[in-house]
Amino acid sequence: MPQPIAQDQTRTLRSPQDLMRAGLVAPATVPALEAIAARYATAITPAMAALIKPDDPADPIGLQYIPDAAELITAPHELEDPTADAPFTPVKGVVHRYPDRALLKPLLACPVYCRFCFRREKVGPDGGLLTEAELQEALAWFEGNTAIREVILTGGDPLMLSARRLGEILGRLAGLAHIETLRIHTRVPVADPARVTAPLVAAMRQAKPVVIAVHANHAREFTSDAGVALARLADAGVPLLGQTVLLRGVNADAAAMEALLRAMIRNRIKPYYLHSLDPAPGTARFQVPEADGLALMAALRGRLPGHALPLFVRETPMGGGKKPVA
Repeated sequence: MPQPIAQDQTRTLRSPQDLMRAGLVAPATVPALEAIAARYATAITPAMAALIKPDDPADPIGLQYIPDAAELITAPHELEDPTADAPFTPVKGVVHRYPDRALLKPLLACPVYCRFCFRREKVGPDGGLLTEAELQEALAWFEGNTAIREVILTGGDPLMLSARRLGEILGRLAGLAHIETLRIHTRVPVADPARVTAPLVAAMRQAKPVVIAVHANHAREFTSDAGVALARLADAGVPLLGQTVLLRGVNADAAAMEALLRAMIRNRIKPYYLHSLDPAPGTARFQVPEADGLALMAALRGRLPGHALPLFVRETPMGGGKKPVA
């Protein structure tokens, strides 16, 4: 039986002042960080804040979550909607790029806000929660589009929903004859593992398979509490896939990537995708040339078993979907 997850009562850090009081940034940087916070949301959970080494400006956990002045510099190649969600949105909350699958975004809130997020212009603490009427319209769209075989819940982070609400949405979708699988993309099991409660896991027991894609970028994110949360999901029969973004300073060398992929395998996660960074505004500091990504994948072959190697992919322009980098 998994052990109980430790309950840390420290609140999520949501402002530059919070970061200063937690010792994660110097007081002198707060005015500059306020300008960033006015545009892009900040949130660092207690689980992630505890991992950050504030005396190390190159700390791979801190780089992912602590705002940086470079975020207000938009490079010429960067796009507000780098994955082209908008042209493929038939109704609010739905993105339909592929013939047999579509995204459902029931909310735009996350436990943490990654500084490289491709939806960073949209996500935030206001939640972007679909109204009841909007959710019903989105679900009706899935009912009427019988070519859809898989629904991918994303956002935001679907595991920020209550267990009751998540169960209602999954149940409605699982009840559609043409839907074969349901997938949830989430950072919660590593970023806020205490949210993975027994009721939340129970909500995933549906008449159709529910698969979870866990987003993690560094081996240190797999804390003991994260291990408990992931074990709860795996023990309940929920297949776990791993998603990672290739990030300069975080995981772009063979040793760091190998450690991350081994941490996934130890936690019963099948590495699935390694994403080339989407060109969202103010994210250029994380960009890794695709040639370097290919060299990294080549270096990992032979160091890891084949089942531990993800597929290196890029998002193609104008909403063309993911394609292998080759």
